[in-house]
Amino acid sequence: MLEPRADRPALVTLDVWGVAPRAVPAALARMALDRPLLARAPGARFAKLLGTGDGRTFTVRDADPLHWAVLVAWASPGDAAAFEGSPTVRAWRRLAHERLRVELEPLTSRGRWGGREPFGGEDLRAARAHTGPVASITRARLRGRPRRAASFWRAVPPVSADLQRVPGLRCALGVGEAPLGYQGTFSVWESTEALRGFAHRRAAHVDVMDRTAAEGWYAEELFARFAVRSLTGTLGGRTP
Repeated sequence: MLEPRADRPALVTLDVWGVAPRAVPAALARMALDRPLLARAPGARFAKLLGTGDGRTFTVRDADPLHWAVLVAWASPGDAAAFEGSPTVRAWRRLAHERLRVELEPLTSRGRWGGREPFGGEDLRAARAHTGPVASITRARLRGRPRRAASFWRAVPPVSADLQRVPGLRCALGVGEAPLGYQGTFSVWESTEALRGFAHRRAAHVDVMDRTAAEGWYAEELFARFAVRSLTGTLGGRTP
């Protein structure tokens, strides 16, 4: 475990719930009903209800109405454990036929989400000290100009196609608060080296990184890396 820091949550959880087609309307309703419940959950320092997709284009064509995610940064592991008995979790258990639960410990984070730094700031010493599986969360809010958004969407498919071929990737999915304009990814990797290999040595991704500042795609962005402390359940019928 890492040394505690006041600006860093003790634990971050991501739950991805899989539902049958007939349960999609109820899942959509939970996206609205759970918002105030999460805001009042003891120990929840930051929480987001997220739609998911395959991340191939970051447009509505990617959307997966059969999988929904709940991301929470917790003040303590005990708060996360207590939330398992909450109305939110009980409702999703009734709706869902599968659940992937990933428990994460923040290593390093850069940028903001909704004007906040939910996972703490840069901690390069912690990132260097970690060995074992890691996860990455990226999130960006696109600028409103249609021409800029269109150039971003054109740049995404080569990166997404290349991602599926990268050694060391255990799973990846698109996540977002809305179908358009709020783009994010969640991925799990065998090691920090595997993640770095994709981020810094794959031509398609490096090209997008180089173009980001020049094109001015994002009004806000965040990149965070985590130690994977626990991964249970299934996503699409398999455990990553």
